[in-house]
Amino acid sequence: MPENNDYSLFDRSTQALVYNFQANAVQRMLDFDYACRRETPSVAAIINPTRSGLHKCFWGTQETFISMYRTTAEAIADHPQADVFINFASFRSAYATSMEALKANTIRTVAIIAEGIPERDARRLAATAKQTNKWIIGAATVGAIAAGAFKIGDTGGTLENIIESKLHRAGSVAYVSKSGGMSNEINNIISRCSDGVYEGIAIGGDLFPGSTYIDHIMRFQQNPDIKIIVILGEIGGTDEYAVVDAIREGKIDKPVVAWNIGSCSKVFPAEIQFGHAGARAGSARERAEIKNKAFKDAGAIVPTSFDDFGDKIRALYDSLVKSGNIVAKAEPQAPPVPQNYQTALRAGTIRRSTNFVCTISDERGEELHYCGVPISSIIEQNYGIGGVIGLLWLKRRLPEWAARFIEIVLEITADHGPAVSGAHNAIVAARAGKDLVSALVSGLLTIGPRFGGAINDAALLFLQYCDAGMEPEKLVTEMKIAGRNIPGIGHRIKSVTNPDKRVEILRKFAQAHFPMTPYLNFALEVEKLTTSKKDNLILNVDGCVGTLCCDLLRSVGLKPAEVKEFVELEALNALFVIGRSIGFVGHILDQRRMKQGLYRHPYDDILYKIQDAL
Repeated sequence: MPENNDYSLFDRSTQALVYNFQANAVQRMLDFDYACRRETPSVAAIINPTRSGLHKCFWGTQETFISMYRTTAEAIADHPQADVFINFASFRSAYATSMEALKANTIRTVAIIAEGIPERDARRLAATAKQTNKWIIGAATVGAIAAGAFKIGDTGGTLENIIESKLHRAGSVAYVSKSGGMSNEINNIISRCSDGVYEGIAIGGDLFPGSTYIDHIMRFQQNPDIKIIVILGEIGGTDEYAVVDAIREGKIDKPVVAWNIGSCSKVFPAEIQFGHAGARAGSARERAEIKNKAFKDAGAIVPTSFDDFGDKIRALYDSLVKSGNIVAKAEPQAPPVPQNYQTALRAGTIRRSTNFVCTISDERGEELHYCGVPISSIIEQNYGIGGVIGLLWLKRRLPEWAARFIEIVLEITADHGPAVSGAHNAIVAARAGKDLVSALVSGLLTIGPRFGGAINDAALLFLQYCDAGMEPEKLVTEMKIAGRNIPGIGHRIKSVTNPDKRVEILRKFAQAHFPMTPYLNFALEVEKLTTSKKDNLILNVDGCVGTLCCDLLRSVGLKPAEVKEFVELEALNALFVIGRSIGFVGHILDQRRMKQGLYRHPYDDILYKIQDAL
């Protein structure tokens, strides 16, 4: 046992270095600090071998930052006041990192969480701690807790459990156990059967712990604030007998309540092992019932079973209060328990008004949904991109003909050659070395009322006159008087005698599959009037797409006012943007391939000279 005159390992000023990035454990330590009304956080720094910087966490309801270092040496140098090293390293690296901490002058206590450390390494760590007059808690431990002062990692559980078990203030009972899981149960029992825990240690379940029962119980014996000592042993090992001998020899004169778990092992026909590596009786002396008898013979208070463990503690506590050895203290008011927003939201204990609302998709469950339809169903039922657009834009499943029409629109608007302004800008940006997104955006920003935006303008114009029941002649006349071109009408190259194949494809598909085409019919009547004056004033792609999209919306159940509202949102231009984005990206990739010499065309040299000049 370390020969340290100071019997207390932790107090309200104790600070720790936490090795490995364990955000939840760190937050629980800070939550405990807040519940104890500590003035300073118990975590001085985090050692994260993969990243340095600052870790953001909560101090009560306020955010705070904890420094993060890549190496233990850096953290120790910057935080010499931290004398506890909490090691969350895996069993493969726990030995080296713990040994480094033990050799540091400022570190006094090392807690090793990992289990399964090789026995030879565990013995070396224990020997080093003894030689350097330091403490090891673990390995295979959940840690330790000094009520109202300091706790290691996840010891004591959540903040709600901390308050429920009265661990936010010191009591009069100290305990030591092997099991970290059972330590939470002991906290609960002691809180209900006395004024609560003063200190609790889980030494860990491995065969060779860094410190033993007697090491900590002798500290408890020296501490005048501790009035009752509790030990929870278990089957396997003989470390409990050191406590038995100390009681018998009078080295421990404080009342001890003791119990060893595993007395049921005697009913099994063969030797068994309980959970921990050390919980296996290799001889009669290591059996739980034999240890319990030894404690009882030495003068400890031993229950008949674990069921009346708490009853024995309560009876002892009451007698000490009655005799005046324990003075009951006023119960301090527990601080409010702040909850993390996501935790409270999942529990349904809070609600919050949203900053914005999305009604088309939801990824909060196990599977992404588009307008209530699971993504797996969308794939299995072959919705296609047209069907997905129907869900996300119109919040309904489109009939097969409507979904296919949307896909045709995207196909025929995907590209219009490298010379059009949008594609040209994307190409120039790509040649200038811009990234893909920047080059794409440079092309998209060119799309406007005179390039692509005519889809929306044409749709709104034909909607206005058709829904009002006006004749095509009125539209043509009024636009002429206003001195405005009719959006969706006219083409620089195509004409009546040289029709646009894309318009023919759209028109024939609609006439074959659409239940109704009132807007297309109106636009075609306008075309008859305009082409009678000039044969290139035909219904172009923009006008055909705009009017047929309105026909589609009417055919799937939207009313005229709803169609108008949808068009005013510029949804139809979005189809053009999506289609052209496909083409623009193709041009960008094409330019990058050519620039890298992956392939060349005969006209490349001329094109490069023009582009480089620009």
